[in-house]
Amino acid sequence: MEMLRCFTTVVTQGNLGDAAAALRRTPSAVSMMLKQFEDHVGAPLFETGRKSRLTPLGALIYDEARREVAHFDTTLAAIEGIARAKQGHLRLAVIPSVATAILPEVVAEYIRDFPDIQIDVRDMDSAAIAVELAAGRADVGIGTLPDAPDMTRETLFSDVFGVVCHKGHPLAQGEAPVTWGMLAHNVFIANGLCDHIDDPAFVDIVKNSNLMVPNTASLLGLVRQGVGVTVLPQLACRGAGDDLVFLELAACAVIRHVHLVSRPDHLVMPAVRAFTTMLRARGLIFDLNFNRAE
Repeated sequence: MEMLRCFTTVVTQGNLGDAAAALRRTPSAVSMMLKQFEDHVGAPLFETGRKSRLTPLGALIYDEARREVAHFDTTLAAIEGIARAKQGHLRLAVIPSVATAILPEVVAEYIRDFPDIQIDVRDMDSAAIAVELAAGRADVGIGTLPDAPDMTRETLFSDVFGVVCHKGHPLAQGEAPVTWGMLAHNVFIANGLCDHIDDPAFVDIVKNSNLMVPNTASLLGLVRQGVGVTVLPQLACRGAGDDLVFLELAACAVIRHVHLVSRPDHLVMPAVRAFTTMLRARGLIFDLNFNRAE
């Protein structure tokens, strides 16, 4: 490669002196390398000692050498970009509440630092995230996830479950936390996150519900219209609007733990490592405040 670069630089500059300056070498070193290249080829590449005119063979080799040097430089730049997390891919699989409430701010910061990284964000439930990680279709998973072989898992944050209803709903007018008994006398809209609560009284409420809405946006839309009430983790309600309230549960303090899962840092691409490092540098502390009924 150095021979090819030396040869193409001499052709481009037209003389040994200018080529030596461009290559930051002495003219004698450039002349020696050209001689070695001609010996390797087995034929002269220049018609005269002044290196101003190529032989027909030299012209053919120059076209090939120029393309090879350009390809090498492009490849080297790409490798360096990937190694420094300036280029590459980042595939994120996250639960919807994180995708809407936390990820935008983090991704915006990441893009400012690494504008050339290709980012793929998919929101899905925790079970699907675990499948994507195991299949190698996601680099980072954020959700309530189990330990998995060859993966590292750490807790990003924890939030509590509570009742979500319209601010004009009768439950929002009471001062005491909501009990399962109070909840049972209202239209309850079930959702996939209800599986996190195994209290028998609540399980019966979910079983008796005639409404099951997995999508959080659709779920909150129904609650906003006064169709019924639901139970969600606090983060899932962040930014839902002033017309909804988050009510504490009296029956139990159910906590949801949200994890960051990926392969160990030394086994992931720099772009992935830069993202997880950024999350850790933020202290993994997020503002989970939500409107509460007075």
